[in-house]
Amino acid sequence: MHLYLDTAIVEEVREIAAWGVLSGCTTNPSLILASGRKFEDVIAEIIEIVKGPVSAEVTAMDAPTMIAQGLELRKISPHVVVKLPTTPDGLTACKALTADGHPVNMTLCFSATQALLTARAGATYVSPFLGRVDDISWDGIQLIRDIRLIFDVHNLDTQIIAASIRHPMHVVDASKAGAHIGTMPAKLFAMLIKHPLTDAGIEKFNSDWQKALKNQ
Repeated sequence: MHLYLDTAIVEEVREIAAWGVLSGCTTNPSLILASGRKFEDVIAEIIEIVKGPVSAEVTAMDAPTMIAQGLELRKISPHVVVKLPTTPDGLTACKALTADGHPVNMTLCFSATQALLTARAGATYVSPFLGRVDDISWDGIQLIRDIRLIFDVHNLDTQIIAASIRHPMHVVDASKAGAHIGTMPAKLFAMLIKHPLTDAGIEKFNSDWQKALKNQ
């Protein structure tokens, strides 16, 4: 499973990218607002760091304006993936954009039927929201399993981005369930590398090494 950062904070992207494990990035209007910077500048700078797919979301609700905004976003860089809502107008815009070769990420997906529709509309990616599904007492990981099974049975190429990831076990379970990509905030990304036994081992090795130096 590829790992994406869900952020619009350039410093976070630079830090995680330095680990050598970052394949892409997702953003949304709320994240851009939180960054306090101009939308186009943020996207361009993130792409310069990641050098991979970066999802940039439209703000329109009607298909013609979604398409127009998507085409403008694609002018920023070939790495821009147009992010559209999973609505009837979003499907219409998805079909039009992907038919012309523009990659699309269908977001705010909460059911297997929605995912199937996005795939049939030609979506490059679909983003089921695990955490929000769990919040309403459904099973977010089972949703990933169902979508992956449907895509595999019908040989659909749309990649599954596990979104709204809340904790490290979501990452593990989404990977096991067949998600192609997991996208998460920097705080959660940092949790993936932390383990108390690793910390204890480093502390022990350093302590023993200092003792060894004193005995030389």
